[in-house]
Amino acid sequence: MIDLHGKVALVTGSSRGIGRACALRLAEAGADIVVNYVTSGREADAVAAEIAAMGRRVACIRADVGEEEDVEDMIGFVREQFGALDIVVHNAATGGFRPLAATSQRHFDAAMHTNVLSLVHLLKSSAPLLEAGNGRGKVVVLSSHGTHMALPMYGLIGGSKAALTALARHWALELGDRGVNVNVVEAGLVDTDSTRRLPGADLMFAGRTSKTMVGERQLEATDVADAVVFLSSPLSDLVQGQTLVVDGGAAIHV
Repeated sequence: MIDLHGKVALVTGSSRGIGRACALRLAEAGADIVVNYVTSGREADAVAAEIAAMGRRVACIRADVGEEEDVEDMIGFVREQFGALDIVVHNAATGGFRPLAATSQRHFDAAMHTNVLSLVHLLKSSAPLLEAGNGRGKVVVLSSHGTHMALPMYGLIGGSKAALTALARHWALELGDRGVNVNVVEAGLVDTDSTRRLPGADLMFAGRTSKTMVGERQLEATDVADAVVFLSSPLSDLVQGQTLVVDGGAAIHV
């Protein structure tokens, strides 16, 4: 049993989907949680209420992780309210589903700021707290198969996720000897509000059974969250700069 009592975890983009599942799973393991959101305040409050019902300390904070000042204010809030930060789960993402031929400078800038530059902002601000904790600090970055697989209307997001995965490895190099682990969880196709908007989503979801190799079980947000909890725990202290794929084996064969 993974025990994260006494740990404080910040989960970006945790009002819905995989981020929500990560926040709840970490709380179930004992961690106190900072729920981050940008627009989904009502959903974030609902997640916080579930966490509070478990007896955990919890706070919601609105911050755009693509903006350095927002991130600095958020980490300052965590320092003031909790006095520590042991785990950062970076899940927030944006980009929209469109052909690359229809991508504008505005679209590109928004995706790269939220999906990639955000990790620089987050770890610049949070590294001192992560280094100062009891045990190794843990950073878990959520990515997708778009890093190495071409998907319809997913070029901008996939490109940004590939950059994010590479950036995480470089952060591991910079922070590893300072007491912080940085790893990536690459999730397969999970049924969320976001993925349901993917062009051709019905066909992709219908094809999951033939692609995965775990019987009829379908990948869910909680399965991804379980991997995040492992990488947030002392059991993963010797896992550094790695990408853990959670997809039931779907990506290893045609």
